[in-house]
Amino acid sequence: QLRAYSCTRNPLERAHGSARWAQGDTVVLAAVYGPRPGTRKGENPEKASVEVVWKPKTGQIGRQEKEYEMTLKRTLQSICLLTVHPNTTTSVILQVMGDDGSLLPCAINASCAALVFAGVPMKHLAVAIGCGVLADGAVILDTSKAEEQQLKSFAHLVFPNSSKSVDVKESQQKDGQPERGLITSITHGVMSGTVLSGSCLGFGCSSWPSLPL
Repeated sequence: QLRAYSCTRNPLERAHGSARWAQGDTVVLAAVYGPRPGTRKGENPEKASVEVVWKPKTGQIGRQEKEYEMTLKRTLQSICLLTVHPNTTTSVILQVMGDDGSLLPCAINASCAALVFAGVPMKHLAVAIGCGVLADGAVILDTSKAEEQQLKSFAHLVFPNSSKSVDVKESQQKDGQPERGLITSITHGVMSGTVLSGSCLGFGCSSWPSLPL
């Protein structure tokens, strides 16, 4: 059972777009600044670049937070139209307000909402969900901190809200319709193929909640 979620539009006045996303007691504030001229060294100047900065609730940023930044950067760049504003950089700042499990999926959802509110050109929206497998084989979604302590394996999955697969390889056809692909997947432990199926999870791409306009 999914925890109650909420999304607040533009809580930060000075950002070009921002969102406060809550899944239960896990809360992330995302702010978008840009696009501004120029890209960092090593970036393709013929395309736009996305910069992600992760700010933990307390303490300094560590190895896990750096991995979160890299995952978010790859995910957000895959859903943004990078050719619309070439040689520019859009910064996405994530501030963790509360962490009661499924933190990375919550941050991805917050980032996507903030990009929408900032008017950044995008190919499609994205929805992230965390799922875990208990010792008895039961699959649970949107795991809390307490539940994460009991998991033998888990996965963080990001789906597009498009009917077309985003996989590089040609999507498999099923009943004449392309199967939906994954934008990002991060797994720890042994996850069976059925667990990673969107239809098995019962969490289709159309489940992205309506944003307050």
